[in-house]
Amino acid sequence: MEELMSVAVTAAAGVQGDFRGVVRQGKAPRRQVSLIEAESWQAALHELDDAEAYMLPWHSRRANLCVSGIRLPREPGAVIAIGAACRIEVTMECDPCSRMDEIRPGLMAALTPDWRGGVLGRVLDDGAIAVGDDVRIER
Repeated sequence: MEELMSVAVTAAAGVQGDFRGVVRQGKAPRRQVSLIEAESWQAALHELDDAEAYMLPWHSRRANLCVSGIRLPREPGAVIAIGAACRIEVTMECDPCSRMDEIRPGLMAALTPDWRGGVLGRVLDDGAIAVGDDVRIER
């Protein structure tokens, strides 16, 4: 995982540099971009009640984007707008996998309630995004 200050997000390739976002011929994109709330990540870490766990960076979750100060939609079809042009449609919950327990025992369970593991989506509109960009929920 690599933290970037800005990145291009496209309907053809998802987040630039992440092969999982590339749309394969004949397939509908459902998992192009993963997003997590900073507040949900912190809540999960605090649930572990382990001083070392508090130090884990959000990208340990292996999410593409971390947002703060906004609650991500918990229903497919909602649209998340980031920056001037990028729009991402929520397709499903990002269920935490067993890799989370490899990072810290109990982390998978701590990320399970209330979509704490984040959301997955497909890119509707391309856009360059950067740390500090506005994040909005469109209904």
